[in-house]
Amino acid sequence: MSLFPAPRDVTADVFARVPDSLRKRTSSAWADANRPGLSCDSFLEGPSFDRTGNLYLVDVAFGRIFRVSPDGARWDVVTEYDGWPNGLKIHEDGRLFVTDYRRGLVIVDPKTGKVEDLITHRFSEGFIGANDLHFASNGDIFFTDQGQTGLHDPRGRVYRMRATETGFGPLELLISNGPSPNGLVLSPDERSLYVAMTRANAVWRLPLMLDDSISKVGMFVQMSGGTGPDGLAIDATGGLVVAHVGMGAAWHFSPLGEPLHRIRSPAKLGGHGPNGEGLATTNVAFGGEDRRTVYLTESETGTVLSATLPVEGNPMFG
Repeated sequence: MSLFPAPRDVTADVFARVPDSLRKRTSSAWADANRPGLSCDSFLEGPSFDRTGNLYLVDVAFGRIFRVSPDGARWDVVTEYDGWPNGLKIHEDGRLFVTDYRRGLVIVDPKTGKVEDLITHRFSEGFIGANDLHFASNGDIFFTDQGQTGLHDPRGRVYRMRATETGFGPLELLISNGPSPNGLVLSPDERSLYVAMTRANAVWRLPLMLDDSISKVGMFVQMSGGTGPDGLAIDATGGLVVAHVGMGAAWHFSPLGEPLHRIRSPAKLGGHGPNGEGLATTNVAFGGEDRRTVYLTESETGTVLSATLPVEGNPMFG
């Protein structure tokens, strides 16, 4: 039984597809481990827009970062390197910060494609599988360390790395009991951090206290079906957009957690849904000139979807 009215259905359009020339025809160690028995010529995640409207994406399976022109017509390979890039956000200075499942956090120069490690371990202990990241307005980085955790092994972690005048400071462990922490985003007032717990099919809320510690961690939304929530985006009012892997959809919730919109993957996309929908809706970002367009990666078919919402996304840059 639902306590809320049904959300409004919104069918997304196809914004862009990975060109055939960039689709790999070989297997990869990541795909063999994470998509066994399934074809995988790319796996898109980490959508993020720069100031001129270019869309950056990662290809987890083959260690690539793509740049897509504002009209979706042109795809360039920024870099292809020995790693599994999972999440991507653009720093105010234009550099690409990437959570790499194998390497930790890396920085990519979008002009040259040069990749350099930012942090590879905490107290000499390697990460179990860095997944996604989010910048606070002061430059602090929040990121998740997901690995293969889940309800059977709830030891996923969420970290904060402080920004300093010379770079970045100490790494702070915020939680260490997450059943698959994945996408994350701050509320507009930056007093709450939302974290998708994929294998628990839930989004947690981590209140940030006056001393910036966390306390009274709770569940913001309990979801059902599919595989679970993945990427998150926040609108300007504090509403949350949640990419739901395995459902072929993203959900838009009000700041109170009320379901407002269900953004559906279109039929006949070439995926495994009942009408050909792609079900691997992995990540989400606001973009467009008025920031009212939601862009959604559908990784199963190597497609970027788009849909319009009646509210702006919270701005990434000041």
